Amino acid sequence: MHYLENKDLDTIFDKAGKSLEKGLPFVIYRKPDATQMYGVFQSSTDLKLTKDFTESGFVFAPFDKADKAILIQPDAFWTAEYVPEREQHPAKVNLDELGRENHLKLVERGIAEIKKGRLQKVVLSRQIAVEFAKSPIQIFKTLLNTYTNAFGYLFHHPKVGTWCGATPETLVRVKNKQLQTMSLAATLPHIENEEPQWGEKEIQEQQMVSEYIGDKLAHAMEVLEIDEAESVRAGNLWHLRSEVRGTMLPNVKVKEVIRALHPTPAVCGIPTNEAQLFIAANENYQRTYYTGFLGELNLAQEGETSLFVNLRCMELKSNKAFIFVGGGITEASDPESEWIETQNKSKTMLGIL
Repeated sequence: MHYLENKDLDTIFDKAGKSLEKGLPFVIYRKPDATQMYGVFQSSTDLKLTKDFTESGFVFAPFDKADKAILIQPDAFWTAEYVPEREQHPAKVNLDELGRENHLKLVERGIAEIKKGRLQKVVLSRQIAVEFAKSPIQIFKTLLNTYTNAFGYLFHHPKVGTWCGATPETLVRVKNKQLQTMSLAATLPHIENEEPQWGEKEIQEQQMVSEYIGDKLAHAMEVLEIDEAESVRAGNLWHLRSEVRGTMLPNVKVKEVIRALHPTPAVCGIPTNEAQLFIAANENYQRTYYTGFLGELNLAQEGETSLFVNLRCMELKSNKAFIFVGGGITEASDPESEWIETQNKSKTMLGIL
């Protein structure tokens, strides 16, 4: 295994800054509700891909091809104590209506496809481009201080680009054949001192995701338990989440579990293949790594994998940030409500910039 070196926080930020300047691959990240920050630094610019998820390093995979997961090789693997500066609240942002008509039409097409019986659910998204003046490291620090209960990261590879995000969703955790994942769906804005009031549409959507994950994992598991749904808060939003856990069959490999779960119904739809085809044909941009996954692969310990879905993220290109927002469409969806949901979600990353 790779030797994990203790450093102070400034040393890690400094190395990340120098890696950015030199165009060397790296990722710095903090796990949900944790006080450790980690840095994985690769000393060459080679683009390495994982072959079967048995390698060691940090993976960064696109939405549509799990077998094209990039691997940052841990030539240096550092950690530091991360004490959040005072918790920041996202800045107030003024939202514009750019892209509204296109998104309403996209949602209408999705609902029509569901009514034809080809899909049960499809997740449809859009991209927002905004100019920014902060450095990627400043943006990452703001993210960490604002979203302490998310997986926060800053990733760079000269042949891929620079991404950062604060995702609330685990794809899968595996340690010694013990598996944990989650079924996450539905969104409502957080209102001070009010509990979320879920409607039938949200409850059904979350139930659909839980059942689908159960079906997908059935062949790989000795035991599988799915909890009741509960409301969880992620920044200025509420979601419905069920914890899922179990024991993998002895001969099942992590690669098979990742293939069964990715892309999840929370980011793609049901059935997966039909939803993916619909997304490719109808969303008018390429998602690339948005709604892909990222995380540790056999890094601290052999047989330990911790992967997250790449949500609440942005791609940074020179002075422009590309932010991605989407929502789950079912037969009960209302296009105007779906537009408002994406507007609410956009505040997460826009507030950081």
